Formats: sequence, structure tokens, C-alpha cells
Amino acid sequence: MSSQTKALSHRLLTLIDAAGPIFAQVDEHESSQPLLSGGWSRKQLVGHLIDSASNNHQRFVRASLQPSLNFPGYDQNGNVRTQHFQSASWQMLTSLWHSYNQLLAHVIAHLPESKLDTACKIGAENPVTLKSLATDYVDHLSQHLEKMGITAKS
Repeated sequence: MSSQTKALSHRLLTLIDAAGPIFAQVDEHESSQPLLSGGWSRKQLVGHLIDSASNNHQRFVRASLQPSLNFPGYDQNGNVRTQHFQSASWQMLTSLWHSYNQLLAHVIAHLPESKLDTACKIGAENPVTLKSLATDYVDHLSQHLEKMGITAKS
């Protein structure tokens, strides 16, 4: 464990805590409406964030166990479409998102310091370190939550 990963974990937990009350105020109908004309609904956006959590969970764990990581790329639109998040229940999606990110905060807090510089190659992208992969995950989550009006101060 490092102070950097503990701080990143704390930032993720702060985002989770900020999202909970906002998600609870959104009803099923509102969650199905596009946030922007022609864009994803809240359901689809939270589904995408669950999918991102799932992919990054595997990346974090595998990069902690191997000398390097080669992981396939990610088709976000195809994944959202294939998983039919739009027809899932808002409560189920937000509950899963909340629990999955609590687990990821725990995993991030316990990433071995000796593995933070592990090279991680995702699809055709240039390799990045495990540390930057974890940081990018939390930044990505934060950016999407901001689209739903959710911000958190750490």
C-alpha cells in the first residue's frame, strides 16, 4: 500500500458518497431520458460506468499479478448496446455501481507499491503504468458523474 493509492481510494469513496443521494432522487422515468439530445440516458451512463469498473477491476488485479499487462481494447458503445442497460432497473444499476466501486476503492487502496509501475497495454494504446491506469479510472468516473451534476470535494 502507498499513500498515493490510499489517497486515490479516498477520492473514489468521496465520489461514491456524493453520487448516492443524487442517484436516489432520480426516478425510473427520468433515468431513462437522454442527458443530451441523442446521447446516453442516466441508465446507459451508469451502465457504462459499471462496465468500466468491471474492465478496470480485471486490469488492476491482473497487473498486480504479472510483470506486464496486455488487455483488449474497449468498445464502449457496443458494450452499452449489448448489455441493454436502458431496459434495466435504475435501482439495480445504481446499487451495483455503488457496491462495485466500493470494492474498487478497496482494491486500489491495497495495490502493491512494488507493482504501481507495471506496464499496462490496453488495445492499440501506448502502455501506461498501473498507477496511471487507476488514476485515469477515477478521473474518468469523475468526469461522467459531473455530466450528471455530481461533484465531490475530497
